[in-house]
Amino acid sequence: MSTPLQDFDKKQAIRLEANFIVGIDEAGRGPLAGPVVACACFIPPSMVPNFEEVNDSKQLTEKKREKLYRQLCGGGIAYGIGFASAAEIDRLNILQATFLAMRRAAYKFSNLPDSVALIDGPYPAAGLAMRQEPVVDGDAKSLAIAAASIIAKVTRDHYMNILDKLYPGYGFAGHKGYGTAKHLQALRTLGPCREHRRSFAPVSKLLNHPVLP
Repeated sequence: MSTPLQDFDKKQAIRLEANFIVGIDEAGRGPLAGPVVACACFIPPSMVPNFEEVNDSKQLTEKKREKLYRQLCGGGIAYGIGFASAAEIDRLNILQATFLAMRRAAYKFSNLPDSVALIDGPYPAAGLAMRQEPVVDGDAKSLAIAAASIIAKVTRDHYMNILDKLYPGYGFAGHKGYGTAKHLQALRTLGPCREHRRSFAPVSKLLNHPVLP
């Protein structure tokens, strides 16, 4: 028996007259540090029954996300990853940097004929070189988007674990760059590092008005 997420993608393929449905989602729009990471994911119809446990990454435990991430990346599906750095976020703004990450993730699918990208959220991804359809709450509706949400989230978490070793003291492995009390205290004590988003208010306020620990 198919799941609602699997059925959604089938219905969208019929409605949009598409042979290939590519789901695109991102992780990391809200944090004060680190990149925004996007994933574009295509699951061949023959592989769809293998992923009935796939769901919106926000609804899964870390352990479950890791398990599904390994399963998804273990073979049989096609996916691309795109990063937009903290510096690019500061230069472009977070929305445009998210679109940049999505374009980078979807590049490998740009010549896929009769394909449609389902984009999580209310906005089409500016400059995407393929037909697209925004889907509000798409990670809770579409199997392809939910799979992309898991891969994007876990990829970014792994990257933040690396940054934790490169920039000790901020606690990146724990909060993944989000503005927790511990992170804000580390910012006040250490100041921003190269991975902090200087255009985000909690960081920019510290740059303009240094606070002593």
